[in-house]
Amino acid sequence: MTDDSLRRRPLRRAASFTARLAEQPRVLLAAKTALAAVLAWYLAPLIPFAQAEYSYYAPLGALVTMHPTIARSLRVGWQVLLGLAAGIALGLAGILAARVGVPGGIVLAVVLGVAVLTGGLRVFGAGRDWVPLAGLFVLLTAGARPQEFSVSYLVTMAFGVLVGVAVNFLLLPPLYLRRASERLSTLREAVTRVLEDAADAVASGEIDRDSFSAALTELSDRISAVSADVSEADESSRANPRRRRQAHVQEENAHRLSALERTAFLTRDLVDLLEELQSSDDGGVVSAVRDELTEAIRRVATLVATPLGHPEGPARLEEASRAFEAYERALGTPRPGGRSDVATGAAIELCLRRIIDVSRAFV
Repeated sequence: MTDDSLRRRPLRRAASFTARLAEQPRVLLAAKTALAAVLAWYLAPLIPFAQAEYSYYAPLGALVTMHPTIARSLRVGWQVLLGLAAGIALGLAGILAARVGVPGGIVLAVVLGVAVLTGGLRVFGAGRDWVPLAGLFVLLTAGARPQEFSVSYLVTMAFGVLVGVAVNFLLLPPLYLRRASERLSTLREAVTRVLEDAADAVASGEIDRDSFSAALTELSDRISAVSADVSEADESSRANPRRRRQAHVQEENAHRLSALERTAFLTRDLVDLLEELQSSDDGGVVSAVRDELTEAIRRVATLVATPLGHPEGPARLEEASRAFEAYERALGTPRPGGRSDVATGAAIELCLRRIIDVSRAFV
């Protein structure tokens, strides 16, 4: 190995380490927040209409507006500034009231009470807490120069918000579409496991209610988490210059989430029906169609597990359809048994048919 190679190795390791850190959303957010705060701090004295002694509000503005997505940074920054403006106006009104002779305690109580009520308006959103906070700051720290303090406070915070949004937009703007796609794949695997367990339970003739109850609860929690991830990914694409290259991923994620939510709902119904059929059946319907039902559920599970655009997708769809048709024919064969058992078997048939129909669009 040459000396040049030895010297370049630490550089390559450092570059690799930096790349891995950049892939961590929280680490990237922390780095951008630190950078925005430092820039705001050093540039704040250059702001017109603001006193340099209040420059420390600029890093605060950058801090409160730095969020994982550009759209959220814009929304929160605007709401914070709106809350500040409302609070400053209330604080100035309180100072005016105090100057005409209203006792200070009454002024403080009224300003804070009205500020809290005002902050409850939906328009303030994330800036709701800044209404009473700004009012309190103006009352207690403005001193003999309330107008000068108020203008500097608002303008310097606005500058910090602007710096925060700019840094978030220009420096690796976050886009979580790929991460949401990966999370959807884990959800697909979770639904597949429940279907495979259902097939095994039908084959063995024993459906453990407690086991399936825990699995379905976990599945519901996973759906909620993945749905939140997809929503955040959609939010991250707004006002993001990187979204054009991944617009198809965003559309795919929306369709996949809708399909998996429906499939999970149908899977829950399927398990409930299997438990109902087992508890009411005395060897009639279940025993007569056990093999066909097991094969149908297993093939449907394989179909659900098929990734989008997989080359074996059409073949797996055909296999699932054939297995379903075999169960359908077996179920239609006259046999002894209660009317409710036959109805439950038909409801299971409907669940399987709908899961196949939902999956058909992704093959």
